[in-house]
Amino acid sequence: MGDHLALFLTLPVIGHVLALGIAAVTRHKPGEKTKVKEWGDSLMFALIAASIIRTYVFEPFQIPTGSMEKTLLVGDFLFVNKLAYGPKVPVTPLSYPLVHNTVPWVNIKSYTGLETSDYTRMPGFTSIEPNDVVVFNYPSGDTAVYDPRMPNGLMGHDYHGILIDEAFHFWNIDFRKNNPNKIERFRELVKDSTGDLDKIYLNTFGNDFINSIEHWKSVARKSLASGVTFSRGGMSPKMPNKIEHYGLIYRPVDKRENYIKRCVGVPGDFLEVKNSILYINDKPAEDPKENQNLQYFVDSINLPSGPVMVEKYGLERNRGGVERGDYYPMANSGYVMNLTLSQKKKLENAFPDATFELNLTPYFSKDSTDSFSASQMIENLRTFPKDPYINNNITNFQRFQIPFKGQTIKINKENIAWFRRIISAYEGHSLAEKEDGIYIDGKKVTTYTFAMNYYWLMGDNRYNSADSRIWGFVPEDHVVGKASMVWFSKDPIQGIRWERLFNFIK
Repeated sequence: MGDHLALFLTLPVIGHVLALGIAAVTRHKPGEKTKVKEWGDSLMFALIAASIIRTYVFEPFQIPTGSMEKTLLVGDFLFVNKLAYGPKVPVTPLSYPLVHNTVPWVNIKSYTGLETSDYTRMPGFTSIEPNDVVVFNYPSGDTAVYDPRMPNGLMGHDYHGILIDEAFHFWNIDFRKNNPNKIERFRELVKDSTGDLDKIYLNTFGNDFINSIEHWKSVARKSLASGVTFSRGGMSPKMPNKIEHYGLIYRPVDKRENYIKRCVGVPGDFLEVKNSILYINDKPAEDPKENQNLQYFVDSINLPSGPVMVEKYGLERNRGGVERGDYYPMANSGYVMNLTLSQKKKLENAFPDATFELNLTPYFSKDSTDSFSASQMIENLRTFPKDPYINNNITNFQRFQIPFKGQTIKINKENIAWFRRIISAYEGHSLAEKEDGIYIDGKKVTTYTFAMNYYWLMGDNRYNSADSRIWGFVPEDHVVGKASMVWFSKDPIQGIRWERLFNFIK
């Protein structure tokens, strides 16, 4: 930190030299300020003041996606209170002011890695409490698909999930090319089948992918680094579209994308999700039931027009795409509906003959790895900890504990998947998994002591949220601040939401 102190103390000197240079070419009379100098001084002061406030006090933030509906809506503008948990000292202090990680329009990095520091947090007024709405740096954003043309596209996606999709793509291409006879026999066997052909394909050949996944992940990394992505957001045997971008980029902690979710678990808590119900320390959580969205299959219902649905029930049919709305029709009959508890009750009262079935992803408990089909093992790769032999999904998540600073645990090949990212990416150790055990920093170990506290964050829109269920724990050094107030809100279609202006966030 001495380097940073020296840098800070030299800034006034640098500023004064620049001011003298400007004055030398613009001053008409000794002692008299020109308009250029006056405006320059004012703008410099405003820029410095705004940068300090943005870094250490509060920062504006816009909601780009619907993962926190109905608490926060697309088009909400927030103030993030950095004093609540204590502001972080920037890890990359040499950066353009008032922008996050990319300079708009010119599409270049807004920071330099010439000067960096370790994680330091100044004292705050409180600590993170359960149900706080928290803004944080994206934990899976240490490596990002670099395409500043798509700030809410590839940049915000889970690189490690994309990597698995890419690995599957390259395996699938290679397998089809080198096993034409097997593919032809498979086509003959399933030509009259009415089942899910993708699933049958994966169950027939998927073990080959599981057994060679590390090789194909290596192939995928090279392809991504070259600026090409084939990911289609899933592992289907169908051929995806090619996307060209600018390759991969490493992001320091403070320059990773900003995310916002609700903290549902604090260090030391035991968490579990059973049939979409969150349990904390073996008791049902006190969820924000008024705003939390769950997804239902609704049948035997004849809905009124779109404007009536919005006015009476607060439900929108379309929002930038059919499946991004609050409800949309199913293929045969009925609707898929994302509802809060109060919305569900209103609909039940208005349509007593309607049926509401909670959308639950099938969950498979296991006594041994043999109980998983190949398609299930591949599906397991999509949810934290992205291990083929650990079955979690968005509606059912096995019981686990959130690590806390100073906690020492036993580690082995059965549980290391839960802690790989913590040990290697967040706490900076080298990790090797060998036949004879786990090696950290070159030494064989059977225990590990955590250096930081960790949190578990989930979106209120539970079925439409990429959160800890996908990418895991949130380290304390990624926490930015507490979402405090919606100061402005504009619907992408209907305009300003006057009723949401200056609302505090609960």
